[in-house]
Amino acid sequence: MSGQNLKVYRGEILHSLNDPAQVGDQQSFEYFPDGLLVVKDGLVESAGPYQKLLPDLPEQVNIEHHQDSLIMPGFVDCHIHYPQTQIVGAYGEQLIEWLNNYTFPMESEFSSPDNSRAVADIFIDELLRNGTTAALVMATVHKQSAEAFFRAASNRRMRMICGKIMMDRNAPDYLTDTAESGYEDSAELIGRWHGKDRLSYAITPRFAPTSSEDQLKKAGQLLREHPGVYMHTHLAENLEEIKWVKELFPRASGYLDVYDHYGLLGKRSIFAHCIHLNDHEFELLHKTGSGIAFCPTSNLFLGSGLFPLSKTENKKVNTGLATDIGGGTSFSLLQTINEAYKIQQLQKHRLSPFKSLYLATLGGARTLGIDKTIGNFEPGKEADFIVLDYRATPLLDLRLQRCTTIADKFFALTILGDDRAVKATYILGKEAYRKG
Repeated sequence: MSGQNLKVYRGEILHSLNDPAQVGDQQSFEYFPDGLLVVKDGLVESAGPYQKLLPDLPEQVNIEHHQDSLIMPGFVDCHIHYPQTQIVGAYGEQLIEWLNNYTFPMESEFSSPDNSRAVADIFIDELLRNGTTAALVMATVHKQSAEAFFRAASNRRMRMICGKIMMDRNAPDYLTDTAESGYEDSAELIGRWHGKDRLSYAITPRFAPTSSEDQLKKAGQLLREHPGVYMHTHLAENLEEIKWVKELFPRASGYLDVYDHYGLLGKRSIFAHCIHLNDHEFELLHKTGSGIAFCPTSNLFLGSGLFPLSKTENKKVNTGLATDIGGGTSFSLLQTINEAYKIQQLQKHRLSPFKSLYLATLGGARTLGIDKTIGNFEPGKEADFIVLDYRATPLLDLRLQRCTTIADKFFALTILGDDRAVKATYILGKEAYRKG
């Protein structure tokens, strides 16, 4: 093994191999108490026990040793709004009031390219500080807001998916496009950014109530004309929202049927929330290969409801975790897991540490259709990873002294940890953030 462009990291290593709901907890992960992660040219060369891999390394190779730490794949956030960074923690409302009182006024400021660039940089810095290395992101209705995000993500070489919101009704005039302009702007952005570096584009009707039938037709047309792009929207988050959809689309059999009618379901279609779906709708998501973004902190903060994770497991619908900033209350996927655990507890459903690991890493990557490139430490995958500090806070340090298994350790990290636990974040094997 040549030492050129070789980087080696030593520490406890944990990564997900499969969904515990399908294979059981013990077959779902790989853990090395004293491991090596070997990276070459930004890709994973190998991950395994220190004593086994060490003899194959060049004699002079430098090994970066992370003691009292856990090395794991970077977090994947399946649904987040970068323009809402500045309204995280604004006094809670229900969904529609939240949009009218906080979201729409804030998003109006992204008509400014300078503001878009400034917030995009802050947003990505926050992602890295919290250990998130890939995300599916909503911009605003303004084309320049997506441009700014793509440039910021490209500069940091991150694997990101983003799209300009399409919204031509039931929103303030200053935030609406038209069916035609939404189509043209999206097509232009696809041509400029989709497939460039590690970036992908998502067709992004905000949600059914804010798009006319003409605009939803145009969204479906874009998907047909540009194979490989994503579709990203909201679905069944709030009971009042669902009533509104029934009023606006009286011929549809349900909320999901609206999107299905316009050809918006498929393997790269991601629906945020999905709290209030019936069995038929879960089955349709599975049949079409569509994915769900589970948004625990925003579902609680906005009083939307409790996500039925057990149904997604029974119906085998790809599901990943999401922070949903700014209705969500933390950029931290550790804190997101914390709330996901409690939501499942309230429904008498067990969320194991290894299912949490899966949802936040490999499961998120599968939901976004990028698990061939990221999500765990299989050889050949892109080396996006993080280092979690077991001694990040006095309480975490004290608690971990009582932990005897990796399940105990990771669970403690998810309940007691937050951005302070992220010691370092690496993109393609290179340090992109270090605490302090």
